[in-house]
Amino acid sequence: MLSASTDVAANGAASAASAASAASAAPAAPAPAAVLPAVLGERDPDYIRRSLPLTWPLIASWFRPDIRGLDRIPARGPVLLVGNHSGGNVAPDTLAFTLGFYRHFGAERPFFQLAHHLVMRVPWLWLLHKYGTIEATPQNAQAALERGAAVLIYPGGDWEVHRPSWHGHRVEFHGREGFVRLALAAHVPIVPVVSIGGQETALFLTRGERLARALGLDRRFRLKVLPISLALPWGLDVGDFLGHIALPAKITIQVLEPIDLHERFGPDPDVDAVYEAITGLMQRTLEQLAAERRFPVIG
Repeated sequence: MLSASTDVAANGAASAASAASAASAAPAAPAPAAVLPAVLGERDPDYIRRSLPLTWPLIASWFRPDIRGLDRIPARGPVLLVGNHSGGNVAPDTLAFTLGFYRHFGAERPFFQLAHHLVMRVPWLWLLHKYGTIEATPQNAQAALERGAAVLIYPGGDWEVHRPSWHGHRVEFHGREGFVRLALAAHVPIVPVVSIGGQETALFLTRGERLARALGLDRRFRLKVLPISLALPWGLDVGDFLGHIALPAKITIQVLEPIDLHERFGPDPDVDAVYEAITGLMQRTLEQLAAERRFPVIG
C-alpha cells in the first residue's frame, strides 16, 4: 500500500507498469497452484478480517476517503485495476482504496497490489504482504490474474507519485503502456481507478530525475527519481525513503466502468490507441474531481 513510488507503492518505485510491460507475450496456460509464486500465498484473509476494523477507522478519520463506484468492479474473476498515483511513498490513495476494497468485497475476494521491489524488502512493511501487496513482476501479475484475482497497478509509478504538487490534477503515466499489454495478454478487462487528494499531503517540489540519473539510481535500484519535498517531520525531505507524516488531505476515489479491450477496440487492439483512450478518460475524470474540491487538504 505504500506507494509504488520509490514505486505501491512502492508504492517505492520503478513503476508497477514497467514490470507488467514484459507480460506482453500470449498468455500461458494457467499454472498449477503448486507452482504459483509463493508470494501470492502471503495474503492472509484471516488477518485482513481481524485488522480491518482497526485500520479502516484510522485511515477514515485522517483522510476522510470518499470511494465511489466500487460496485463497478466485477465481484469475481480476474480484472486489472489501473490507477493514478499520488502522495509520495506514503501513498494514501493506495491505503484508502485497498481497505475500501476489502470492506466492500470481503477478505475472501483475491486482491493484489503491485509494488516496487524495494518496498517489498523494507522489514517494517511486512504487514503489506498480508493485505496482498506483491512485487511488481510480470510473473506475479500474470499468476495473480490466472488465480482470478483483482490486481491493482499504478503505471505512473515513481514518476507520477512524486510529481510536483502543481501537477496534482494530472494523470502522468509517462508513456508506460505495459498495463495495456498485460490486460491483452491475460484477456482481462481494465477498470480505471481515479483518485485525487494525495498530492496535497505534502509539498512536492521536484521529482529529481536529473539527480537520480547523475547518481545512477536507475541502474542500481530501478529508481528514475530522487524526489525533493517539504514534509513532516523532516522539513526538507530528499528521497522520501523513510516516508513522512501525510497531511490529512481528503482522498476522493472514483472507480469507472470496466473496459473490455477487444469489445471496445476490436480483435487486434492498437496499444497506443488503447493507452491514449484510457489515460484520456482518466484525465477527464480527474479534472471533474478537481472541480469539486473547494480548498486544498480540506477537499
